[in-house]
Amino acid sequence: MIETWQQQLPNGIHLSCRAAGEKGRPVLMFLHGFPEAAFVWDDMLLHFSKPEHGGYRCVAPNLRGFEKSSQPVEVSAYRAKFLVQDMVELIHIESAEGPLKAMVAHDWGGGVAWNLANQQPQLMDKLIIINSPHPGTFLRDLKGNTAQIAASAYMNYFCEPQAAQALSANQFEVLFGFIEKGLTPTWLTPQVKEQYRQAWANGIQGGLNYYCASPLKPDPSGLPHTGDLAKLVLPDEMFRISIPTLLIWGMQDVALLDSLNVGLDAYIPQLKYVPIENGSHWVVHEHPAIIQREISAFL
Repeated sequence: MIETWQQQLPNGIHLSCRAAGEKGRPVLMFLHGFPEAAFVWDDMLLHFSKPEHGGYRCVAPNLRGFEKSSQPVEVSAYRAKFLVQDMVELIHIESAEGPLKAMVAHDWGGGVAWNLANQQPQLMDKLIIINSPHPGTFLRDLKGNTAQIAASAYMNYFCEPQAAQALSANQFEVLFGFIEKGLTPTWLTPQVKEQYRQAWANGIQGGLNYYCASPLKPDPSGLPHTGDLAKLVLPDEMFRISIPTLLIWGMQDVALLDSLNVGLDAYIPQLKYVPIENGSHWVVHEHPAIIQREISAFL
């Protein structure tokens, strides 16, 4: 059974949360991306809360800006440091007796998780990332990989003032169009579509603000080594992940190319990489049994 509630954080933000499993058990925390919401993890929450699959306390918050969580108006409120702070405070509430057993994260949830694992690795025993680029290789490829620059062009579109209105028109027709690129989403049934619509009905500008606030997006010219991004240099210390990390990657992702995973050993000494050849960016929907099996083996 999935339980839902509004969790008030000490920083004033409230997060709409979903969970399964007994409180006090080791915690798995699941972070979604855009344009998703916490409900995409429901099958995982139910699976890993069962005694035969670990009996974990499984928690999936809607990140700030999504579904019924707080949606600050200011773009600056979606900078990485504030998103990380939300998760630090939620971990202290949900896993007060020790670190998370693992954090599992996809897409923008992974962007938060990479930063959290780098800055406060003591808060989790293990990190599990699904189709979310490591910031070091993402910065590298956004600067100089023409294929990734082209694949990421949508990020600049998401930052345009009219984006929310355009994406929401005709029952979110354009937004569904982004999901439907690449592999045919046979998982996107009328029932699942309605779950997405209900989440998006609360507003999508908060999710778009993640793109607006991030310095990691291609130069609008589409050319490599141009614009402000070309000048952006971040210290290697910001990219290192010291805890055991599982990276699961749907290889048919049309937005995040598998070239992003070249060179990760330099940043993550304890890395297990699991490519899924017939998986797309939406591999959690497409191959839940494989995801569950790989997470169980890693845990």
